[in-house]
Amino acid sequence: MIEFILNTIFWTLAIYGFFEIIKNIINIFTYTNLQSDGIYLIIAVKNQEEKIEGFLRSSLFKILYGKEDYLKNIIVADLKSEDRTKEIAKKMEIEYDCLRVTNWKECKDIIDNVNET
Repeated sequence: MIEFILNTIFWTLAIYGFFEIIKNIINIFTYTNLQSDGIYLIIAVKNQEEKIEGFLRSSLFKILYGKEDYLKNIIVADLKSEDRTKEIAKKMEIEYDCLRVTNWKECKDIIDNVNET
């Protein structure tokens, strides 16, 4: 009986570990196109649908066409907006590779998974 319980615990932990490995692999492939050198601009937003697009476009302009080559990526962390803020930012994410739109927890995961050079 004890052997059965120990085997059950072992296999439960093994399966949990397998899923954690898969999750990490997915995160690595999802976020490795972010550059590890330079400065990340993390923008926490909530209910800013009227201002978010203009702000992001001006920030993206500085990255893409400006002299601020140290600014590499923009991460928009939505704090559970109740308007169209996240939808507008997501639409812009499709257009620009250096822009990521997430929630606050995913933002932390992105930063934790950036490869150091």
